[in-house]
Amino acid sequence: MLTPILFVIGFVFLVKGADLLVDGATSVARRLNVSDLVIGLTVVAFGTSTPELFVNIIASFKGNTDIAIGNVLGSNIANILLILGISSILYPLAVTKGTVWKEIPFSLLAAIVLLFMANDRILDGAGASELTRIDGLTFFCFFTIFIYYTISIAARIEGMEEHISARQYGWPRSLLYMLVGLAGLTIGGKWIVDGAVALASHLGISESVIGLTIVAVGTSLPELATSAVAAYKKNVDIAVGNVVGSNIFNIFFVLGISATIRPLPFQTKNNIDLGMVILSSLMLFLFMFTGKKRSLDRWEGIVCLIIYVGYITILIVLGSTDP
Repeated sequence: MLTPILFVIGFVFLVKGADLLVDGATSVARRLNVSDLVIGLTVVAFGTSTPELFVNIIASFKGNTDIAIGNVLGSNIANILLILGISSILYPLAVTKGTVWKEIPFSLLAAIVLLFMANDRILDGAGASELTRIDGLTFFCFFTIFIYYTISIAARIEGMEEHISARQYGWPRSLLYMLVGLAGLTIGGKWIVDGAVALASHLGISESVIGLTIVAVGTSLPELATSAVAAYKKNVDIAVGNVVGSNIFNIFFVLGISATIRPLPFQTKNNIDLGMVILSSLMLFLFMFTGKKRSLDRWEGIVCLIIYVGYITILIVLGSTDP
């Protein structure tokens, strides 16, 4: 009985821990005279993906590789279909030309690169597929390219300041927030991983399905909050950029670290979920040319939500414990 309770509390620790870590790091950065622009990029790109990172690190150390892979794939699917779906219903999301032709395609490229790397041994016709440490380091190389690109367009990002904590604390409080935030992320991540394993066993479904659904949606809460608020305040470029950047971050950085810690076996059945990541990214790109150009309209957001509900329903209905 205690494990399910800790599983729920773990999400609270995870989200609040990320919040405190971001506040503390922002305050420290301000004290070190780091520009608001750099702080904003850190908060939006890294802060909202911290829960996925910590859950995956803990899952990798504990050997729960199905949860690690399922969490990233599920989060990326939820980010586009669920989060952008909800955000576009709140307010149609118009995006820049650069987002359409560079950032969205780069997130699609990330999914395709993952497809090739996760199935390299199947393509070679030998052995089982896995994400090796070499694959993890290769992901870091792609991530470096993405960071370089992000810095190059930083001056054109507007509305970022609304997502940066305006407060500046003293050194003791700032460092305390960072330490407490890290502790919350670590404890919350551990409880979520332990709870996911127990929940999968109790419900008779695989750890992969739990990772793709409950864990993925739970770790995507910061992205949901950021994008929904941005859409409500009509900072639509932040709403889309947050999700697209998070998807790239999840594959190239989060999976990069996870595979470097421990090679991640990749089951053939996960290609269906990876295919869903590619499909949702491709669909987001195509939606930029339907209806109002370079915009995710309300009807398109509704389509995204319907597809997501159908996908989750199929996962739960067909999910069963791995032999």
